[in-house]
Amino acid sequence: MITFVKSRKKGMTQDEKRGKLLEIFYEKKDCFQLKEIEKFASKEKKINSQIVKEIVQSLVDDDLVNSEKIGSSIYYWAFPSKAGQIRKVKIVQLQNDLLECSNKKNQLVEMIENCKKGKEESDEKNDIMKTISANEIIVNDLKQELLKYKDCDPKYIKDMQEKNLEIKDAVNIWTDNLFSSVSWLKRKFNVEESIINTQFNIPENLDYIE
Repeated sequence: MITFVKSRKKGMTQDEKRGKLLEIFYEKKDCFQLKEIEKFASKEKKINSQIVKEIVQSLVDDDLVNSEKIGSSIYYWAFPSKAGQIRKVKIVQLQNDLLECSNKKNQLVEMIENCKKGKEESDEKNDIMKTISANEIIVNDLKQELLKYKDCDPKYIKDMQEKNLEIKDAVNIWTDNLFSSVSWLKRKFNVEESIINTQFNIPENLDYIE
């Protein structure tokens, strides 16, 4: 037995609904309040009246429909001539954008061609590139060899001496802080220094670095 399933009718898209509402204005060539537009939309264009306000506002935002508050009421209107003007302006704008993009494209093509000049493949260029690659290998080998003797480099030695001084100063500062802490503990808790050293694993011969 074959069962025929009735296909569901596809609903209108948002753009189609906008177009249908614009048709109301173009066909009737008049000004309307929202209630009137909702009535025409429901009866003539099969658009749910509950979403008409949102669609009309989107048309107003896109400057396709005019609106004006007169007294306590808001009136809406749109004429085909306005739509034509908007399309003309849009066409001019798109043509200008197209021209600008075309000019940029031509400039980029010209820049690419200029960059290619003098970079064509040749035996001479290939020989030069091989020489450069070989020299780069030699330079890298020499740098590695030089690293073996950096301990004799005066600049390296000077840098190490300065770092050693910084480390020594830091160690002495922490040593001084530790001595101050031990002294404070002795006074605060009336405890022998040897007990404090034992408790906190402080070497008995701890002293400043000269």
